Amino acid sequence: MQRVPSFLRRLAPALVLSASALIAPLAAHAAYPEQPIKMIVAYGAGGGTDIVARVMAPYIAKHLGNNASVVVMNRAGAGGGIGFAEIANAPADGYTIGFLNTPNVLTIPIERKSNFHWQNFDLLGNVIDDPGNVSVHADSPIRNLADLVAHAKANPGAVTYGTTGIGSDDHLAALMFERAAGVKLTHVPFKGAAEVHNAIASKQIIMAAMNIGEALQYAKGGTPLRHLGQMSTGRSNLAPNVPTFKEQGYDIVMASLRGIGAPKGLPAPVREQLVNAIQKAAADPEFQAKAAGYFAPLRYLAPARYEAELKESEAGFKQLWTQMPWGDK
Repeated sequence: MQRVPSFLRRLAPALVLSASALIAPLAAHAAYPEQPIKMIVAYGAGGGTDIVARVMAPYIAKHLGNNASVVVMNRAGAGGGIGFAEIANAPADGYTIGFLNTPNVLTIPIERKSNFHWQNFDLLGNVIDDPGNVSVHADSPIRNLADLVAHAKANPGAVTYGTTGIGSDDHLAALMFERAAGVKLTHVPFKGAAEVHNAIASKQIIMAAMNIGEALQYAKGGTPLRHLGQMSTGRSNLAPNVPTFKEQGYDIVMASLRGIGAPKGLPAPVREQLVNAIQKAAADPEFQAKAAGYFAPLRYLAPARYEAELKESEAGFKQLWTQMPWGDK
């Protein structure tokens, strides 16, 4: 029998250990996800982001495979800052993802010190692009923007409006409108669109500044609302009967992107799985049909395009801050 040289006998255990070390990470990646994935929503339950997250979560899980589970968790407060920070500062292991809402995720670091920035996220894809809008209770005598301006001029500061927080798209659009119309409104910030909805439904505020998709959803649910104008370049196919601000003499365009991100530094295979699952979920006909039922305006953007749009928008909001700082308004 041929004997194995002694140096090979000494080397064999090391080779086995090295092979095991190489195989272990591959096995770990192949098993992802091995536990439920948290999907953070930085606003309260019942708002537009929350609803889309809960509708979409099962489809992301479906396209991840491996018996994946995606659990939606609300982390409302600070205009979205609490939830965004939790996503950014979680372990980069693929078990925490969440919705990133513009402009808040861009404007909060501009207006105040924060422990997150949009570049602190691995961007996984955008899902929603919802134009801004203002609505009043159907009992209100205000029927259009001209009526709103006349009422606000006759009653300076008496028109209260609700938004999802300082620096939100709703808030910035209202400030632009004040400036363009020469009126003074009173801002009432809330933790999410559901709270804004409750306030307008109970007539605690005169006007609700919320995205058109959310406003249509609440109206369908039975809240008597009159939509005064949408902030899109043209009338949305969701609301063809609602005139734009531009049609009514105010060139204001504002919308909220709602994309999905994760903490920066995901393992490449995990990031690829998540990106693919989100893309497939967004294109899933069953998900699209359910989203349409909630008036959710879908606009999928792949990570690179999503990043480019955030970068461009951030530059615009930085310029706006120099002209019209909104932090204390």
